[in-house]
Amino acid sequence: MNKPANHTFPSKLLLERTHRNVTGDIHLDGSKSISNRALIIRALSGKEFTISGLGTARDVTTMQALLSSGEDVLDAGAAGTTFRFLTAYLAWSGKRCILTGSDRMKQRPIGALVSALRALGAHIDYLEQEGYPPLRFHGDRWQQTTRQLSLPANISSQYLSALLMIAPCLPQGLELHLEGDLVSRPYLEMTLRMMAYFGVQHQWSGQTISVDPQTYQPKPFQVEADWSAASYYYSIAALSNDCQLRLYGLHENSLQGDSALAGFMTKLGVITTFLDDHLLLVKSRNPLPSAFTYNFIACPDLAQTVIACCAGLGKKGVFQGLQTLFIKETDRIRAMSAELKKVGVDFAGMPASPGIENDFQQFVVTGKAQFNGIPSFATYEDHRMAMALAPLAMIHPIEIEDPGVVVKSYPDFWKDLEQLDFHVIRRED
Repeated sequence: MNKPANHTFPSKLLLERTHRNVTGDIHLDGSKSISNRALIIRALSGKEFTISGLGTARDVTTMQALLSSGEDVLDAGAAGTTFRFLTAYLAWSGKRCILTGSDRMKQRPIGALVSALRALGAHIDYLEQEGYPPLRFHGDRWQQTTRQLSLPANISSQYLSALLMIAPCLPQGLELHLEGDLVSRPYLEMTLRMMAYFGVQHQWSGQTISVDPQTYQPKPFQVEADWSAASYYYSIAALSNDCQLRLYGLHENSLQGDSALAGFMTKLGVITTFLDDHLLLVKSRNPLPSAFTYNFIACPDLAQTVIACCAGLGKKGVFQGLQTLFIKETDRIRAMSAELKKVGVDFAGMPASPGIENDFQQFVVTGKAQFNGIPSFATYEDHRMAMALAPLAMIHPIEIEDPGVVVKSYPDFWKDLEQLDFHVIRRED
């Protein structure tokens, strides 16, 4: 499918493949998470510097557009990371404006971040439902009222990253106390490592992260490719009979917590070899373990892909650390359960077994995907639903509804699948 430059999409795509051997090269887009952090840091520095390899995802282009906009109403659409990072940035900037988003964005909580910014002295109002977008920023240069904040550590790491990135620009800096068990720690470490690259130092002692008043030092920055996007190719490799697949732009020593993928996907039969400028995925000939078990607390964006992969392999999967999936673009737990039922696979929660760390609920995949006709998978306005389910076309033709959702993080996904001999056929209702 040769898509036009504006990435127009049909209402459905039919995906099919005539064989299960995979060879090819994929050049992955820049990481959305790293791109948006780099853009915010550049804006906070107040100076221009080159950011190479910026992602082309809608979340990134939206961030670029809104940071340079002179409009009074800024619409982040469905871009959650963009909305959260901008909430802290706009509170600091003194810009008088309204920040809004899509209908789904207005259902995603922002209260913890707004409360923290108000505690620092920022003036922010809710325009509709308390604790949810849209937000009004008063546009005044507020006086910082405290250096210390206490926040639950199990809230979205994006709230914490948003606060940390503005911290060196605050007159008193910031002392952030984390209460309880930290969710998605690698994303917080990514933020701090990027801040350090631009000359901002921090101290992390126990449950407290301290950042003194400092100045970001501008210098050229290279965005690495997106490990979350790599997960779909790992799933394709796992569902293959034979695989020699090269992914470009990824590094073994990555800023991204999702690079854990290379280690745990050996349990599903994928071997990773890191080479000079790419990595090589090969299908293992060794028998798979009886069940796949992993705690995704540090890399929740990978969970849907691996859930679908277990369903395709007919491998029991035990998934822990999924608590943030309920408030993403959709309720990803409910959505995955509903869609896998279409191919006879059960995905359901159950009480955690004794001895499971933190006693989190766990979710279990049971059954092997069975196909009676061509299943049509709904995507729930969620890019990861579309891309996580797509590899099932390795074993049987499938339909993907509303395939355009991929523009949020990976606009060329369907085009790249064609490079790997997937037949990508447009369908209209």
